[in-house]
Amino acid sequence: MPKDREDQMLARIAALADPVRRALYFYVARAPAEVSRDQAARGVAIARPLAAFHLDKLVAQGLLEVSYRRLTRRRGPGAGRPAKLYRRARLQVDVSLPPRQYELAARLFAATLAAAAPAAARTRLRRSARTLGAALGRDARSRAGRRPPLTTILQECGYEPFPADDGTIRLHNCPFDALARDYRPLMCSANQALLAGVVQGLGLTRCEAALDPQPGMCCVALKRAR
Repeated sequence: MPKDREDQMLARIAALADPVRRALYFYVARAPAEVSRDQAARGVAIARPLAAFHLDKLVAQGLLEVSYRRLTRRRGPGAGRPAKLYRRARLQVDVSLPPRQYELAARLFAATLAAAAPAAARTRLRRSARTLGAALGRDARSRAGRRPPLTTILQECGYEPFPADDGTIRLHNCPFDALARDYRPLMCSANQALLAGVVQGLGLTRCEAALDPQPGMCCVALKRAR
C-alpha cells in the first residue's frame, strides 16, 4: 500500500477512537436508511449539536456520505431547508500490520474460477461454501450452549442484519462487496450457499437463504421457508 494511502487509512481508523464518534458511525452504518442529525442524536443519546459536530468529522474523513432531502411533504416558502442526511460511505477501510493482501489472493481465485466457469467448478464452490457455512452454524450453537439467534452469527460474519417489515431478515452489508462488484454471479451464488449452510448448521428448518437483491444491501435475504 502506498505510504500516503496507508496514512489516510490509519487516520480514518483513528477518527473512530472517540467513543461518541464511533457510536454515531455504527448507528448510521446499521440503519436501514439515511439518518438525520436528530435521529442520530436520539439514537446514541447525545445533544444534536454534538452529533452534528461528530457526524461532519466522519464525513470529512470519508467514512460517511451526505445527501439533502426534505423530510416532510411541505414545499415552497415556509417549508424550511432540506435536512442533511447521513449514510455510510462505500469506502472500505483495511489496515493490516504487517501488510497482508488477502483480498488480492481472493481476486486471483475468483478470476480463475470465473474464467474457467465450468458447471462442475461452480457446483464444487457452492458445495464448499455450504459446508463452511454449516460448520459456522454448528460452532455458533456449541459456543452458545443452545441454539443462538440467527442474527448473532450474521453479525459476527459482518452482514449487519435487520428485520424487515415482512419478517424477512435483510443484510445491510455484503462482507464480499469488493469481489461481488467484479464477479457478481460467482460471489452471489457462493454467498447464498454459505448462508444456506449457516441456516442448516443452526438447525433452522423454517428459514431459508434466498437470492433477493435490493439496492444497497447484500444479495441474500433470510426468509421463512415455504
